[in-house]
Amino acid sequence: MVYRSKAPLRIGLAGGGTDVSPYSDLYGGAILNATISLYARASIEWLDEPIVQIEATDRSEMVTLPLADILPINGELDLVKGVYNRLKREGKLPSRGIRVRTEVDAPAGSGLGTSSTLMVAILGAFAEACKLSYGEYDLAHLAYEIERKDLGLAGGKQDQYAATFGGVNFMEFYADDKVIVNPLRVKPEYLDELENNLLLYYSDTSRESARIIAVQQKNVHDKNTRSIEAMHQLKQQALQMKEALLQGELDSIGDILDFGFQQKKQMAEGISNDWLEQIYETARKAGASGGKISGAGGGGFMIFYCPANTRHAVAESLTRLGGRVQSYQFTGSGIRSWTA
Repeated sequence: MVYRSKAPLRIGLAGGGTDVSPYSDLYGGAILNATISLYARASIEWLDEPIVQIEATDRSEMVTLPLADILPINGELDLVKGVYNRLKREGKLPSRGIRVRTEVDAPAGSGLGTSSTLMVAILGAFAEACKLSYGEYDLAHLAYEIERKDLGLAGGKQDQYAATFGGVNFMEFYADDKVIVNPLRVKPEYLDELENNLLLYYSDTSRESARIIAVQQKNVHDKNTRSIEAMHQLKQQALQMKEALLQGELDSIGDILDFGFQQKKQMAEGISNDWLEQIYETARKAGASGGKISGAGGGGFMIFYCPANTRHAVAESLTRLGGRVQSYQFTGSGIRSWTA
């Protein structure tokens, strides 16, 4: 038997960065995001041999280790090892040989929440294989704990909850890891129009989000007024985006995205650069009314709102720069697990 799972990646529409501690602990954070039809996948098979084999098929990486209670955390496929070690420590994983395979539909460091979504998918596959029952909040929180605390990887909280719940969500983040997920009942015609007008563009660069996030966290610790005020404004942007989507005021979304992009650049050094600014200005000149960098910044995917019938012209202009336009659809469901 093969135990499988898949979890959707997400587009962050507003409030990005306010889910990261210590800002969310001190002031409360708010984010609006939507899952899309790009996925992280994981599969598990039990083996008769006393080994643990982990393979990232999309990256052509594989490690084979002797069966043990604790696997070494050394930078090689550590997300799977982190889940394995946590479940072993909690007595939820049998002492059997195991093969775990993973793949993601977008490159690492692309700004769509790939690592955290993969963490959720890995947990989902282990839960399916070991017959573990997790509620949505429990699964997302456990994924966050393993990634951020057990493995010490810097980042926020939104991606784990987006991948678990799926759909369009307004999320609130507070101290003591309290998270409230508010699913939004956006009218189908509004969502269709947003999907039609929102262009997803890969800048053909990746980035190390941990470095940017570390600077952002330091700015909050150091009470950097400029950075903290920008985060306050981004939290307000999430509320503006929520109102625009629910009321069908889609033509205002470009301006809301642009407002957030200008604020986000104040949070930390490295969020934007000359190349990303060139991409942004090219999209604006071709007809986009606004846009943003997806994720922590520094590279990866960007999104642009293209009102009326400007999408084709924007796509043509951006393609000439060497990146690529990524097709997608919004999805309404989060992680799924099954046995094949």
